[in-house]
Amino acid sequence: MQTKLKTAIVGIGKVTGIHAAALSGLAESQFTAVCSSKRDKAEAFAAKYKVKGYTDVAEMVQKEKIDMVIICTPHPFHKAPAVEAMQAGAHVLVEKPFASSLEDCDAMLDAAKKYKRATGVICQRRWYRPVQRVKGAIDSGKIGRPVFGTVNMLGWRDQNYYNSDPWRGSWEGEGGGVLVNQAPHQLDLLQWFMGEIDELYGLWSNLNHPYIEVEDTANAIIKFKNGAVGNIVVSNSMKPGIYGKVHVHGENGASVGVQTDGGAMFVAGMSNILEPPVNDLWTVPGEENILQEFVKEDSDFFLSLKNPVEYFHERQIEDFLQSIIEGRKPLITGGDGRVTVEIFTAIYRSTRDNKPVKWPLFPENRLDFDGRLTK
Repeated sequence: MQTKLKTAIVGIGKVTGIHAAALSGLAESQFTAVCSSKRDKAEAFAAKYKVKGYTDVAEMVQKEKIDMVIICTPHPFHKAPAVEAMQAGAHVLVEKPFASSLEDCDAMLDAAKKYKRATGVICQRRWYRPVQRVKGAIDSGKIGRPVFGTVNMLGWRDQNYYNSDPWRGSWEGEGGGVLVNQAPHQLDLLQWFMGEIDELYGLWSNLNHPYIEVEDTANAIIKFKNGAVGNIVVSNSMKPGIYGKVHVHGENGASVGVQTDGGAMFVAGMSNILEPPVNDLWTVPGEENILQEFVKEDSDFFLSLKNPVEYFHERQIEDFLQSIIEGRKPLITGGDGRVTVEIFTAIYRSTRDNKPVKWPLFPENRLDFDGRLTK
């Protein structure tokens, strides 16, 4: 059985180095090539990691016999290289979000089915120990049926951040603002914890970033198919950047929660994670007094890591590679990634139409980019 896969990256940006480090270090990976539309960037990055540089995805996959590609292009430009890579014979893992539109999501999922390739999306926070503890408590029935779930992500992005790449802050280049770029991890965890969504009513706005096109703030009320309700509050408008939290409350009155991010919010390639992810809420019957033990245990583990950002990316990439080798689904699929795109798409559409949006969501044949261009 094949135990090492030839791997490659498409797109060279601030997050690419994290993926390159993972692919260079994992036992299942033979990091082989990198592709960029700009030859000089491809060659410089390739030289740094002693791999081959390309400007054409299909050529790279076919010539180097690549088994798996990670897509690190800006959000609206995930589809084309992903489909090209799958058509050429590679499995594809995509940086979050899976895409900026449902149309692009479905094109990638259709290609995966047609060419019998695996797809996944980066949601490495699912591997955080306090996140897995929350999921375990829910799945084992410690809080009864989840009845109320919340996301609160309050952060800050300044003008220097938006100036750091030409695509940031524009609908065309970024596909959206806080919903598309900063919030997908927390949105993913909410739906992972709470289950399938039935309906959403949402609003988005730009409160204090007049130099960008996209939203810096959004909120939503969710009704889940199991009868539970939820609330989303996300913003890039709070200095200096405070926290990201996901909490779940159960029908027996017990609550569990995780602070996935604290302090100034993490920016790939520009900053480090300032505070360890920890359980910040835990009222499970019989376990009310062990929260501080959880916090110490998880903080000690996190602080023991040489590079926490790379470590948790490695865990997801490792799972994706192993899933290919073992012939199973990865723990996070492209279909899971589509759910997050559904959530932020529903908020854009709900704001546009001033009414709730029902599931399932499908691509729209209109030119307003799901309501982004008509607010």
